[in-house]
Amino acid sequence: MKRSALSRPGVAVVASALALALATGCSDSGSDSGSGSGSGDKATGGKGAAATVKALSDAELKKLIVGKGDLGGYRFAAADQSERFASSKEEITVVDEKCAPLAYVLTGFAPGDSTAYVNTMATPVEAKPSASSTKSMEDMTEKELDEALNSITDTLGGTVTIVSLSSYEGDGAQKAMSSVSDAVKGCAGGFKATSKGSKDDPQKFTKVEAEKASGSGDESVAFAVTGDSDGDTIVVHAEAVRHGSTVATYYSLNLAVFLADGKPKEYGIPADLIKAQAAKLA
Repeated sequence: MKRSALSRPGVAVVASALALALATGCSDSGSDSGSGSGSGDKATGGKGAAATVKALSDAELKKLIVGKGDLGGYRFAAADQSERFASSKEEITVVDEKCAPLAYVLTGFAPGDSTAYVNTMATPVEAKPSASSTKSMEDMTEKELDEALNSITDTLGGTVTIVSLSSYEGDGAQKAMSSVSDAVKGCAGGFKATSKGSKDDPQKFTKVEAEKASGSGDESVAFAVTGDSDGDTIVVHAEAVRHGSTVATYYSLNLAVFLADGKPKEYGIPADLIKAQAAKLA
């Protein structure tokens, strides 16, 4: 994933590659240890109610995942099959198995043994689309091509986030959160992940660090992962939040690394996304 300058002939290619770049990589509140925090005993899925918790279905989760009607300023769309690191979590192999929950979060899959899961990709969009945004490149004037290039450059400087929801029977959600928390602490030195059938080298992550979580939901775990891709160092941020028997995960990447002199600014998971998703799960 080498940085390269954007030229007008490459506008269409770069635009179609944004989702692919995200999906290939190339989610404890206020705790330095990375362990989760929260009430852990709410009627919707705390330990005291684990035995009676019923998981939600895919259809129910689809109604609950954040979307256009819940938050402005983003485009929400599921990643196309060709844009995914793997078509299922079973196709992902992690050299150190205890680090697998982190790899799942970073690829938009459920971190534990869920009964259902859905995800969406949230991409920042312009407040006012340009008049040329509905035209094909062949029909654009030189000025409109420049506008299109500038629009893509703006997007590259933004933060793209994969949001996923997964549901669990019994205490499955708590176990999923524990697996993420344990992985953050046990995989500080990094890990490698590959996708079944991939001809590319394993994706190498060189460092995992606990971060301060949002404090949303019943418990939350946040972490940053440093990845190495073709000599480029890329830092991504992730968080897992439990809302009763449902776990929401967030994985954010700042796309400024694709610019010729890309130096991503300090960023994290957009707070408005977490807030909007929490509101739907409340």
